[in-house]
Amino acid sequence: MSKFPEKSRDREGLLEEMRLKKAEDYRWQEGKTFAYVYYPGEEILSTVKAAYNLYFSENALNPSAFPSLKNMEIDLVSQLADLFHAPKGHAGCLTSGGTESILLAVKTARTWAQKKKGPSFQGEVILPESAHPAFHKACYYFGLKPVVIPVDKNFKANPAAMAAAINERSVLLVGSAPSYPQGVIDPIEAIGKIAQEHDLLFHVDSCIGGFILPFMEEAGFPIAPFDFAVPGVTSLSADIHKYGYAAKGASLLLYRHAELRKAQFYVYANWPGGIYASPGIAGTRPGGAIAAAWAVVQFLGRTGYVRMCKETIETTRRFARGIESIPELKILAEPEATIIAIASDDLDIYEVGDELGILGWPCDRQQLPPSLHLSITVAHTPLLESFLADLKLAVKKAKRWSWNKAGKEIQLAGLRFFKEVLSAEHFERLKNWASKKSPIGGKRSAAMYGMIGELQEDGNVEELVADFLDRMLSKDKE
Repeated sequence: MSKFPEKSRDREGLLEEMRLKKAEDYRWQEGKTFAYVYYPGEEILSTVKAAYNLYFSENALNPSAFPSLKNMEIDLVSQLADLFHAPKGHAGCLTSGGTESILLAVKTARTWAQKKKGPSFQGEVILPESAHPAFHKACYYFGLKPVVIPVDKNFKANPAAMAAAINERSVLLVGSAPSYPQGVIDPIEAIGKIAQEHDLLFHVDSCIGGFILPFMEEAGFPIAPFDFAVPGVTSLSADIHKYGYAAKGASLLLYRHAELRKAQFYVYANWPGGIYASPGIAGTRPGGAIAAAWAVVQFLGRTGYVRMCKETIETTRRFARGIESIPELKILAEPEATIIAIASDDLDIYEVGDELGILGWPCDRQQLPPSLHLSITVAHTPLLESFLADLKLAVKKAKRWSWNKAGKEIQLAGLRFFKEVLSAEHFERLKNWASKKSPIGGKRSAAMYGMIGELQEDGNVEELVADFLDRMLSKDKE
């Protein structure tokens, strides 16, 4: 266990230690990562950093304390309302990220329903299985029931099935533009009609696509309406810190009318410290994130975003064609924006991911069905050929026999055997032991994903993953 430092340290030695600590982090500046950081190049990044540092210490908790921050937020919300075709009377706010935006949209739906049906009413949220887990998190936090609808063969929401699930407890419909797992856009117009017919709220999660889709038409890529141009849409989220290229964390949550936003607020008037009111989940809100979000939108403007959108979409489609040219691989869905999901019918795609990571291309793993996830940015434009060369090499390595592969198969075979012969109690003990003994992190994860796949039907995967997460966030015992 680390002890609290007794003495002060010199500045340069401290910063040098921090630089050394970053050696194992993703090297996103090289353009070889496909998640977490959306690198726009040094000119834009330096502008964002400068704007953030101007407001490094300011706190947007109290809008009257720093009116410049309040005015930048109001200005930016208005500009983005114009971008997303919000009508007169709209309202919105900035949040810390897509998860907070989604949590607040679900909380608003609950409050909106409770105003009509009483404070004890607990409703249901109807969402496709491809919707972001933040909706499930929100339902868990706010006491709502998620009603999950299978997607169609193209991985898109099924409007007819969503309509069939509506009942007197339904409070919110959800669609994605695009969905994160396969990068396809749900049929927003069809869902919007259903929302209108049943007088339901309808949230469009455009957290990952919100600063790509609005510019596609002008960039030369036709796209169906997905925002407030669709009459049934009542709220929308879009992350400015993704393809908006702002600093973490900045997301937009926008409503069709102001009464909905009021249902988002929290107010407590009986505290001895004064009246407490906050628009979102966070109390303190970093001023730098708001300032940087406002600054990057002004710096790039529509022309800058259209230019970057065009390059990103073209790069995404070149990546998709290159991946499809490798016989052992396929993409699960034609990318409608910037996301590619790589799968295979011939080999373990997680082993391909392991080999790619060893070659310097870390990428996220997905399941149901198994795939590798790529979020393409402008940083990837010059790297297409080197990525495809390493991807072919990764496929070649994944097809070979290796001790790692043999060990994984032995682990999975043993797991299947013990599932058959052990009692439920003893098998539960085995899983608990495995969660404590299995390696976390490192260069390979195919074995772990294989184990999770085998245990999926048991319904206790969440407990195993919680154990893994606990170990990752815990200091090794000394």
